[in-house]
Amino acid sequence: MFFGEYVYKVDEKGRVPLPPKFRREMKEGVILTKGTEKCITAYPAAEWKRLADSLAAKAVTQANLRKLNRAIFGSGFSVSFDGQGRFALPFPLRTYAGIADTAVVVGANNYVELWNKELWEKEKASAEEQVSQLIESFGAQP
Repeated sequence: MFFGEYVYKVDEKGRVPLPPKFRREMKEGVILTKGTEKCITAYPAAEWKRLADSLAAKAVTQANLRKLNRAIFGSGFSVSFDGQGRFALPFPLRTYAGIADTAVVVGANNYVELWNKELWEKEKASAEEQVSQLIESFGAQP
């Protein structure tokens, strides 16, 4: 399970580290793809496989499913950690998410999101307005 929020500098080669506890969960590999809210989504290899298996089990004849497959898998990149726990953010994903010199790494349960700092602040403010309603709808207590 991934949780927490961490701010990291992106180096001149486009590399960013992940928190050590996240790296342990991703030691088998990391798949990056476009997130739905202008972020980069990082999946551990096992979670990516579960997602792929789930989508493969659905009827491919549906146009919407084909579009979803293209969107998810067409923008996917497999990356590896270097000796310092960093991985390179592919240029197309960095451009999509607007990540330049700083990235916010956010745990999101079974995956991780990487955000442009300003976009993350806006997203977080928006979510905070709705969080109490969401907690109540799921029956959870803060």
